[in-house]
Order: sequence, then structure tokens, then C-alpha cells
Amino acid sequence: MNVPTNAFPALVLNADFRPLSYFPLSVWPWQDSVKAVFLERVNIVSEYEQTVSSPSCEIRLPSVISLKEYVPLNRRPAFTRFNVFLRDGFRCQYSGIRMPTERLTFDHVIPRSRGGRTSWDNVVAASAEMNLLKANRTPREAGMTLLRTPVQPTVYELQRHARRFPPNYLHESWNDFLYWDTELED
Repeated sequence: MNVPTNAFPALVLNADFRPLSYFPLSVWPWQDSVKAVFLERVNIVSEYEQTVSSPSCEIRLPSVISLKEYVPLNRRPAFTRFNVFLRDGFRCQYSGIRMPTERLTFDHVIPRSRGGRTSWDNVVAASAEMNLLKANRTPREAGMTLLRTPVQPTVYELQRHARRFPPNYLHESWNDFLYWDTELED
């Protein structure tokens, strides 16, 4: 059967059955997951009903796969604009309003012109309006208050934050693996 290229992605879990990444969610196209199965690099955890076939075999498409070898996560996350937004919950750290990434900027708590560095402990997510209002001043000088003091997060903290923002597509077979380390309700 002819399978659309972007259909039937596979959730990729590390050898400890945790997703390699929550944001972006670690998924592979079906072609990559099937190739990894044949190269014996992954275990199939769950499958779609959909199959693909070659002249010599037929295989159900994997919906969840786990790596056979554990991939250690970096202890220190990359300092990127997106990771700052993720750390701050996509919330302006002055107004507290959550907004889409295209409406956020990052603000230097201590302005660069006054010796402030572009680092985890001096940069926060801010709306363009609040960033302009603060201008070349410290929050105290501008009469503004930060929601939280900026700090460098761990990879695990960023992953915890990312679980609050699920992607648009989540296959039902993925549910047991995406939130398995959250507290169960009564």
C-alpha cells in the first residue's frame, strides 16, 4: 500500500523508555523507523494497523520505538531563544501573559549597554511592549518586577516544562510513554 511520507510517525524513546525530547517531540518518519528496525537499532514497542511491504516481506509500521542503546542527555541545555521561552513557560516575565513565540522577545535584565551579559541568568522572555517600556534600564529603575529570577535550567527542567505544551498530533499509542513520570490522579 502507498503510504504518505508524513503519515504514521514513530515516537522515539531512549533505552530507558523516556522520549529523547519533549519539545520538539522526538518522532521519526515511518521510513526512518522501518530502516532502524531492519538495522536492529531499535525495538518496536507499539505498531499501527498500517503495513508496508516489499517483494520479500510485509511489516506493520511502528508507532513507538525504543533505542537499543541509551543516549545520554546533555546535562546543560543549549542557550537558545526558544529554550529561554520554554524555561519561562512562553510567558512575559514582566506582565505574566502567555503568548506565542512570534510575540515574544528576550530582554536583558541588566542591559547589555551597562555590562549585562547574554546568558541564562540575565535573559528573560518578554513581550515586545514590555521590552520597549523597560528600555535601557534595570527592572527596578523601570518600576517593573520579574516573575522569577532567571537561572540556567537543567535538561530535565526543560523537559518538564515542555510536557505542558503537547504537539498538535499525539497518537493514542504514545500516551503511556509521554506522561508516564507525572503523578497519577485518584
